[in-house]
Amino acid sequence: MSSAQYHSTALIDARARLGSGVKVGAYSIIGPEVEIGDDCIIGPHVVLSGPTVIGRRNRFFQFCSIGEECQDKKYKGEATRLLIGDDNVFREACSVHRGTIQDEGETRVGSRNLFMVNTHIAHDCRIGDDNILANNVGLAGHVRIGDGVVLGGMVGVHQFVRIGSYAMAGGGAILFKDVPAYVMVSGNPAVARGMNFEGMRRRGYDSDTIAALRQSYRIVYRQGETIEQSLQQLQPLAEKYEQVRQFMESLQSSQRGIAR
Repeated sequence: MSSAQYHSTALIDARARLGSGVKVGAYSIIGPEVEIGDDCIIGPHVVLSGPTVIGRRNRFFQFCSIGEECQDKKYKGEATRLLIGDDNVFREACSVHRGTIQDEGETRVGSRNLFMVNTHIAHDCRIGDDNILANNVGLAGHVRIGDGVVLGGMVGVHQFVRIGSYAMAGGGAILFKDVPAYVMVSGNPAVARGMNFEGMRRRGYDSDTIAALRQSYRIVYRQGETIEQSLQQLQPLAEKYEQVRQFMESLQSSQRGIAR
């Protein structure tokens, strides 16, 4: 616990490893096999269980439960783990569970994500970078989320669903099927409403790239063809535009079918 600062009421297992500049608040519990990177802030009443590896400069607000055993009945105490990157913010009452041996044995969270109040990340999820999950979002097991995704409040995501980079889901949406990159969905069950063109402009996409993505959306969602037929039409655009290639790859990787 080199140069770490921790409240006198915090319970820190001797087998935990705390990096430089870590701060631990009142009544927090850090269990064995927990590794915390430099300059993390652990608020009051936080529970960190292991095996869990946490990167640098993460902040955990009060009542978070991080790295606990999963809620899968098949889990029998196997040695699985949770990996968290850098610069994430976990607001009040977030919960993140470790993986299962039915998958790769790991739950993974990338970097620079914001998890708002009461977000739940279930076992074996894979979350990329720069995502925003609003209050009360719930991810079931084995969900995959790319980068730059925004999920509105109270969104529910079915197990094994994949959400492509820069996709969006409106508040209260229930996702039973995959959401391709850049696509916006809402409703229960969630259906496609278009693409996040305003977000593209904010990220500095030029007009040609936006037009190509707009055309790509029409090919998949407006022409009434199969995904295989749509992929053939997307190929020339994908060869020219990286963003169309992302959209196309998210279609190809879908295992549950896409939200229409």
